[in-house]
Amino acid sequence: MENQSALGIIAGNGAYPFLMARAARQSGVLEIHVAAFENETRPDLADYADSIEWMRVGQLSRLLKYFEKAGVHRAVMVGQIAPRNLFDLRPDFRVLMLLSKLKRRNAETLFGALGDELAKVGVQLLPATTFLEDSLAVSGLIGGPKPKKRHLEDIAYGFEIAKEVSKLDIGQTVVVRNGTVLAVEAFEGTNEAIRRGAALGKQGAVVVKVSKPNQDLRFDVPVIGCETLEVAAEAGVAVIAVEAGKTLLLDKEAVVTLAEEKQVTIYGYKL
Repeated sequence: MENQSALGIIAGNGAYPFLMARAARQSGVLEIHVAAFENETRPDLADYADSIEWMRVGQLSRLLKYFEKAGVHRAVMVGQIAPRNLFDLRPDFRVLMLLSKLKRRNAETLFGALGDELAKVGVQLLPATTFLEDSLAVSGLIGGPKPKKRHLEDIAYGFEIAKEVSKLDIGQTVVVRNGTVLAVEAFEGTNEAIRRGAALGKQGAVVVKVSKPNQDLRFDVPVIGCETLEVAAEAGVAVIAVEAGKTLLLDKEAVVTLAEEKQVTIYGYKL
């Protein structure tokens, strides 16, 4: 990726924004300007940025003006926004106009529309994997114990189901055990789906996470990190299988180390 003098980071919660900021610096980005959200973005992200602007979810005009003033022409969207805050949305006029034009309101349409609004003020929304290509999952065993034959069978079955479910924009994660689907991710998110499915499957469930067909890599890229692994280990999950080449492992070395410690298999699957 060609070095750029400035990068805008639209930062949700968790470690993802920190890893993006660090990787961007290592790639030669000179300035980092963060659009941060109240009750979502961690305050210490300010230590990694040249400037940070705090706003509520839904203040699109403020975000656009901030990037214009900071001279940002390229930006990335990283980190999640908690569902409770999406339902507590207090949109400004620009967001209301945007929403009124959408026939469907899901991650793809909402964030795609945001990308269009950024483009209008000269800001290109980059893939959320930018600067982090080395953290994409590879095929085969990534960390933890070698999977058993029945786990590999559940991975293949779960992958098939998850791909079908993702086509419907319901979710991208399923929990499977012995050929039975225990849980399908919906609006609650990956971690809650894991807890729900593993509670039904007791010990030894398999979690499968995939990308959507024609996934827009600018947003909603499949991600797992240490938090997901901790949740899975506590719930008694045996395997987390992810789509190779399309899933980000946040802080990859730490994930692999934790997988060994918790004895949870991390496996990259590809058709």
